[in-house]
Amino acid sequence: MADGPARGVDFRDYEVAARERGCLNYSFRDLNETCLMMNEDARYADRPARIAVIDYGMGNLRSVCKALEREGAEAGIVTDPEAMKAFDGVVFPGQGALGDCVASMRENGMDEALRRWIAAGRPYLGVCLGLQALFEHSEEGDTPGLGVFAGRVKRFRLPAELKIPHMGWNEARLLQEDSPLFAGMDAEAGSFYFVHSYYVEPADRSLVLCETDYGHPFVSGVARGHCFAVQFHPEKSQSRGLTLYRNFISVVGWKTRLPG
Repeated sequence: MADGPARGVDFRDYEVAARERGCLNYSFRDLNETCLMMNEDARYADRPARIAVIDYGMGNLRSVCKALEREGAEAGIVTDPEAMKAFDGVVFPGQGALGDCVASMRENGMDEALRRWIAAGRPYLGVCLGLQALFEHSEEGDTPGLGVFAGRVKRFRLPAELKIPHMGWNEARLLQEDSPLFAGMDAEAGSFYFVHSYYVEPADRSLVLCETDYGHPFVSGVARGHCFAVQFHPEKSQSRGLTLYRNFISVVGWKTRLPG
């Protein structure tokens, strides 16, 4: 039996069943238990989640697309904000300079499209720069961000024995233990692959999904509602990273079927 919502299911069926079971908050655990009771219903057709991978002119997008497709999604590279409307979820990967990234998005209107997408509660997963861009300001080039969340992006200031950029495998301690993004993974620290010289400092600590140590603890992931973002690269993080992508695909499949 499947352990999550069936692909192609109308989410309202789950919502009604969850309400009948007294699950009023629709947490991941509540919905998972409800879905276990319903996924074998033959009425539910199979339709992969469609995920847009944002292209702003930088980053290895094919590796992200391949990881999503391996886990069962339909992934498409998107440069035009209008094209996003054909998709159920968004992954915004990135590497390089945040200033160039934000400038490119402002040039074609992708910045405002992403703000509207997140404000509407549609599934979003930011990776590396896709995390940093969500905040108000970055020390990198004195760059204003998208301002989705209050906070800033700071450069590492570390003892000489610690190299910058922070590069390689490191652990991420999960703080939001019920997060669907980490479903099936141990809540204890697990390793992911990092490459970065800057880190986010949210004004609101309730945003923090996970933390990592490099010279000092820093925020390596945030989450609120259906908006998730991580500093590490899931597509470079072997089986653990693929599990994270698979979990995001599940979130996309569920949110797609919410009424309205």
